[in-house]
Amino acid sequence: MFLELDGHGPHYAQLTRAMKTAILDGRMAAGSRLPPTRVLAHELELSRTTVLAAYEQLRAEGFIDGRVGSGSYVTNLPIAPTQSPCEAEFTSPSRYVRRARLGHDLRPTRQQYKVRYNLLSTNPLINPALVDLWSRELARAATHTALEENSAQGLFALRQQVCDYLARRRGIRASPEDVLITSGAQQAFSLTARVLLDEDDTVVMEDPDYFAAYQAFAAHGARLRLVRTDADGLVCGELPAAPPRLVCVTPSHQFPGCSVLSLSRRLELLRYAADQSCWILEDDYDGEFRYDGRPLAALRSLDDGNRVIYVGSFSKMLFSTLRLGYMVLPAALRDDFVAAKYLCDSGCPGIEQAALAHFMENGGFERHLRRVRKELMARHHALIEGLRRYVGRRVDIVDSPAGMHVVAWLNGYGHARAEELVAHARTRGLGLYPMTWYVHQPPPRAGLLLGYGRLSTTALHQAMQLFGQCLDEMDAGGDRTPRRRTAALRPADATDPAEP
Repeated sequence: MFLELDGHGPHYAQLTRAMKTAILDGRMAAGSRLPPTRVLAHELELSRTTVLAAYEQLRAEGFIDGRVGSGSYVTNLPIAPTQSPCEAEFTSPSRYVRRARLGHDLRPTRQQYKVRYNLLSTNPLINPALVDLWSRELARAATHTALEENSAQGLFALRQQVCDYLARRRGIRASPEDVLITSGAQQAFSLTARVLLDEDDTVVMEDPDYFAAYQAFAAHGARLRLVRTDADGLVCGELPAAPPRLVCVTPSHQFPGCSVLSLSRRLELLRYAADQSCWILEDDYDGEFRYDGRPLAALRSLDDGNRVIYVGSFSKMLFSTLRLGYMVLPAALRDDFVAAKYLCDSGCPGIEQAALAHFMENGGFERHLRRVRKELMARHHALIEGLRRYVGRRVDIVDSPAGMHVVAWLNGYGHARAEELVAHARTRGLGLYPMTWYVHQPPPRAGLLLGYGRLSTTALHQAMQLFGQCLDEMDAGGDRTPRRRTAALRPADATDPAEP
């Protein structure tokens, strides 16, 4: 008998899988007698115990049956043998999947661009010392964490540390009962859609906006209403007269436009939410990183009506593969969000939560933030200085002293020519990303989103020098033909070999 073992797992399991395949594809017909265990063991050079274990497993699952004094036989299964292997087709996806794929296609898949100088805005700074610190915290947590089932709401110790941190740094007063630990900010957006939205409910989004939040709400069937932003953030005077269900904002550092929602507009937005009985989702994705003084107080700190859902994430502050975030919830929504979280994944990994809680408790988290903030400030200054030195008046810089990116508007460039510049720069090893990837309607001017989180100060100076050279070459009539249409697509998290 020809049976090919796949080499994965114990021998008896491999033999069981091989015999199942032979039965299902008709090579071992119904009613056919199996070889005696000693014979098959000899043929396959396995122990008889292994073959006996495989036969017992097949018998327990109903693939074979034994006849006393006669041997083992393939049972008569109520299926036709497969004539040839084929992939199952998924022809009728749900409306959720159709909308998710549509949003994915309309706002194209981000791509990995391996270039020497990558100015992708979603690349956070990596603190080399954090690797050893986090390894020690994980090892400690593994020996001190209870192994019973987690709470869906999150480890109490971590929720307490989040409350203490937010009170000190963001001006938010909350109790651990108000906090829900999530698998990053993206799960927070998805949970918000599940809890608050029915199909055709209206969600107000900033324009430009954070595309992943937009897609999360669109996939749930929400009607997305875009409201423009300016130098003072969301233009509250253009909020819809008909009450939306949710308003999603990035008030501390608008993404990607870099503006800060002014105090007058914050108060106006809170009054609007109270008058319209709608909710506000505050995405505070990088509010900790400001370089001209203390971080701004969060919008939720002004919320007397308990209408603001606050979302934070540790991915930007620590490292992107740490899929832990948190929500501070209004009391009226706490139980609903915890129930939705339980149905989603029953809770985030307990050991990682315990490690992070201890890291915050012993001061390591804020020491890390101070180091990162100092380094980001240096990189921010290096980027601005390099732009002014090598690019000059060919761009107008939106110099926001916060976050990990700036916006540079190109003077004398239309959107088509900006795409040519992006494609040409990539051939020179420079990753540039146009603002058109982050907006629904092309802005009046062509612009670039320049991230500086992953490059050293030296690399940023070199990158800006190369940026200036690329502009010179474009002006001189150099290679301005995009090599692929994907030059105009939105990029993904890209690796950066220039990171020290």
